[in-house]
Amino acid sequence: MKLPHHHRYGYSDIASRADFNWPGGRRLAVYLGLNAEVFAYGSGLGAELAPGGPQPDVLNYAWRDYGNRVGLPRLREMLDRLGLPCTVLANSAVYTECPGLIESFRARGDEIAGHGRSNAERQGILTEAEETALIAEATATLAEQEGRAPAGWLGPWISQSAVTPDLLHEAGYSYVLDWCHDDQPVWMTTRTGRILSVPYPQELNDIPQIVARKREAREFAEMIRDAFDLMLAESARRPLVMGIALHGYLMGQAHRAGPLEEALRYMQERGGDRVWFTTAGAIAEAFADRP
Repeated sequence: MKLPHHHRYGYSDIASRADFNWPGGRRLAVYLGLNAEVFAYGSGLGAELAPGGPQPDVLNYAWRDYGNRVGLPRLREMLDRLGLPCTVLANSAVYTECPGLIESFRARGDEIAGHGRSNAERQGILTEAEETALIAEATATLAEQEGRAPAGWLGPWISQSAVTPDLLHEAGYSYVLDWCHDDQPVWMTTRTGRILSVPYPQELNDIPQIVARKREAREFAEMIRDAFDLMLAESARRPLVMGIALHGYLMGQAHRAGPLEEALRYMQERGGDRVWFTTAGAIAEAFADRP
């Protein structure tokens, strides 16, 4: 029996790989992925707080809009208190729909990575020409606004076609976040070279846990602490990447932000000089630059 395969990477047992250190001799790289997303009013995709009624679904649209108006600013202020960086996964339409929001994270020195045009659509269902145009449009907007092209990409809804890694490499991207198959970066082949897959969490991600599995903030924060403790211990044997994926309309809610901040403070206090709090882009650069 021969199963269909993506042929992007081969199998590798993480315990058998060559050892290395992250910058400064650190062993566990931790990054926060803050999703800055916009949605179409009256149509398109979007997470739901509760089952929506006929369009326009004001309940769920306004709940998601809260994330950009209040939730992300609240998380930004939390990161300021903690002195932590983040990677902002930005829909390109956020610049026009929420003027000043991405700019406020830029002012902190955070990384701005590509995240499609909006989260009202999926790219994986498009034709190759349409997907190429989507990537080009989103990339051009971020490059114009930020003064340089983004290095990394997360597809809206983790949506990929059979050729997405090829198109991203051809568009100049050096890393992709859609694949959650490892705790270390993994090189993936494309038709014109290779692109790095940086681990992006689908377990330590507030959408699957809070929206899909109906867990609440303190349980999610406990999951973060538990994962951190185990990965910090494992990192003595091998370097690891721990990502935490956040959305303003979920963990930016007033009743959820406190447990998140407690978990992040716990990580800072316990990790010491073994932990590198960084961005996804810095992780990609450090891994790619290894001898």
